[in-house]
Amino acid sequence: MQRDFLIIGGGVVGMAVAYGLLRAGQRVTVLDGSDDTLRASRGNAGLTWVQGKGAGMPAYAELSFEASLAWPEFADELKERTGIDLEYERRGGVDLCFDQEEAEARQREYSAIQAASPSLARRFRWEYLDRGSLAAHLPGLGEGVHGGTWSPHDGHCNPLYLLRALFAASRTLGLDYRPASEVLSLTPLKNGFRADTSRGAYEAERLIVAAGLGSAALAPMVGLSGAVHPVRGQVLVTERMPKIDQLPTPQIRQTASGGYLVGDTQEAVGFDRGVTLTLMQQLAERAVRIFPFLDHARLVRAWGALRVMTPDGNPLYEASRQYPGAYGLSSHSGISLAAFHAGDLAESILQDSLGHEYAEFSGARFTRSVLHP
Repeated sequence: MQRDFLIIGGGVVGMAVAYGLLRAGQRVTVLDGSDDTLRASRGNAGLTWVQGKGAGMPAYAELSFEASLAWPEFADELKERTGIDLEYERRGGVDLCFDQEEAEARQREYSAIQAASPSLARRFRWEYLDRGSLAAHLPGLGEGVHGGTWSPHDGHCNPLYLLRALFAASRTLGLDYRPASEVLSLTPLKNGFRADTSRGAYEAERLIVAAGLGSAALAPMVGLSGAVHPVRGQVLVTERMPKIDQLPTPQIRQTASGGYLVGDTQEAVGFDRGVTLTLMQQLAERAVRIFPFLDHARLVRAWGALRVMTPDGNPLYEASRQYPGAYGLSSHSGISLAAFHAGDLAESILQDSLGHEYAEFSGARFTRSVLHP
């Protein structure tokens, strides 16, 4: 039986869209890689974030804001369907600043984002708080922190539980999931598309390329932009500690199980997923600067993972003009935008309206930037 959709990629972006389409009654096959495939969905910090998104692209900031509003219902729905608690909270978040210069630059950036979007100017709330004022949000905060931007719209979840819940919910809705099926080529057909994999060929009427960094090679096969590249992030994890009522930050957050995740690094190192002693030391030193009580905490894990980054850092949503029915989706904000991907984005693909509804997210913008620097 030919499927309605083939989705290339079983990460949080591909699975969120698959869930949205299955929920709408579509027949979906997801072709996924093996366990050692590059997987940003398993290596991130689990933030559902609005702050700082969309500098230079107001539409991205607006998507992030709308996704944050949709997240509570999205998390409840997945828990009801699967029994999996995503450990989701949206009680606000803080992005830390370590000196006056960083604080001033951050406030200019956020003011510019609001000025570029009348919608956000009315609805997006944020405030710069000095270190003393942050103490209520971040008990134990060290003297070495200048302050930070607070917003009520930010939150966090367990990204592994999110991916697990999307998979479980999709399977109950009839998902045809094909693991260890690395896609070797994509071919447009007269009435659909074929994906040739290491385990055979699959066909469907429509095709979605959400293969993360694998989209660089696969997307151009069906007339889509493959403009993605890796940016490594390294993460430290502490032992489990007593829970403290603290808001999450991009630099450090305490998980529901008590351990602290320490990260927020960006490195251009190609496809190297390793960790480096120098950066691990820097992350540990910064963690203690933020929360001095972590000075004697034991570190239990460290890892490196690769973000899926576009040239301008904003999402890439595209409908192929050359081969109608093919779509490309790439974003390093797969966790933050998961509710949007399963909702409005999946609906726009189903209605074949992605090309005009989200035209400014097309890869054509990268061509324009080259022609008109």
